[in-house]
Amino acid sequence: MTQAATYNPVEIIRKKRDGNVLSDDEIRFFISAYASGKLPDYQAAALLMAVYFSGMSEGELLALTDAMLRSGEVISLSDVPGLKIDKHSTGGIGDKISLHLAPAVAACGVRVPMISGRGLGHTGGTLDKLESIPGFSTRLSISDFRTVLRRTGLSLIGQTDTLVPADKALYALRDVTATVESIPLIAASIMSKKLAEGIDGLVLDVKVGSGAFMKTRDDAYQLASTLVAIGRRAGKQVTAFLTNMDQPLGRYVGNAAEVLETLQVLNGQGPDDLIELTRVLGGEMLRLGGVVATDKDGEARILESLRSGEALQRLQRCAAMQGAMIDLRDPNEPWLKSCLHQYPVYITAPEAGYVSAIDAEAIGWAGVALGAGRERKEDTIDPAAYIYLDRKVGELVEAGEPLCHFACAPDWPEGRRERAHALLQGAYKISMTPPAEKPLILDVLR
Repeated sequence: MTQAATYNPVEIIRKKRDGNVLSDDEIRFFISAYASGKLPDYQAAALLMAVYFSGMSEGELLALTDAMLRSGEVISLSDVPGLKIDKHSTGGIGDKISLHLAPAVAACGVRVPMISGRGLGHTGGTLDKLESIPGFSTRLSISDFRTVLRRTGLSLIGQTDTLVPADKALYALRDVTATVESIPLIAASIMSKKLAEGIDGLVLDVKVGSGAFMKTRDDAYQLASTLVAIGRRAGKQVTAFLTNMDQPLGRYVGNAAEVLETLQVLNGQGPDDLIELTRVLGGEMLRLGGVVATDKDGEARILESLRSGEALQRLQRCAAMQGAMIDLRDPNEPWLKSCLHQYPVYITAPEAGYVSAIDAEAIGWAGVALGAGRERKEDTIDPAAYIYLDRKVGELVEAGEPLCHFACAPDWPEGRRERAHALLQGAYKISMTPPAEKPLILDVLR
């Protein structure tokens, strides 16, 4: 890449800062140099901010996605029989869907190779949730990833050092430089990982609302359309759902807490919104995977895999092969009874009425303040920190009754606990009349 070495990264940053279009070679140079450690974080952060404000053309976006994809190894799963279908969420609060969706789909006969991310901004990450399970390793070699996938029908890992290393570095940097909410950066990040996995198809869950990066339906539709277009250009089957993130999914927010809620779903229980989204996304994955003729047939199969316990069996087999030291099927497993911090603090209703709205983003930032997410790139996650929503939108509450409660480490900094308390107090709105019901599934792009 001798010619690319002549590019000046400062000139590339300036060019994009001024709203001009970067060439394919300039993008490839910058991404390759950053992924290989030849450019510092501050220059990458500057380019991210320039893209955030100036956007990218379709050609730039395709070049960026391709450069990130080819910054490392591209997996071939041709030796694993059957179609391979993945799912990706653009990030929400309480979104633990992948943890039970992947084993449910695998139990129905479609392979699910899932390469996931960590928490980003105010949203949680699948890897952080999985790593709250004692011993569960998300750092597998590609060979081990392929073995787990072949034997169990699913594998859930993070990016390896050789798989899309450019995205791994940029993902962490975006989280702490306020450059998360950029459609080109989100799209390139998601699709570079997914196209590197060796999948045949992809179902996208594009969140829209107060807890999502896309606050409006128009922005969410634009992101969904962009993702679908990139995937189809690469020859993949892609479906995108727009789903409501005006309040958290389920009741729990926090890493070990969300694993507990996933186990409720895998035992045929759990909150209705988690069941509905799992059913709909899973049904479409089975349709793309060719094991059912229609998404409705697929939805029925997904529900049966949850009721029968086969999905839970699949998750346990996968977890055991990835190092988990506990039996997730055992309700008396000691970890299940002790994985959350004790001595919760309650946020109570100042008056009686119906919960008319919940600021999901405020709930997410409260979780970050408590240690369930990262404020700085080098922060570690506290898996036992959690928030529980005692009331959700549309539910009746009496004055003095709990709206939600939270718990964090006893030695957690007082200022951060106070910040979480203030965020949670301000997150709820109460009215005298019940609010209009909003659907969970807002739109679908096929």
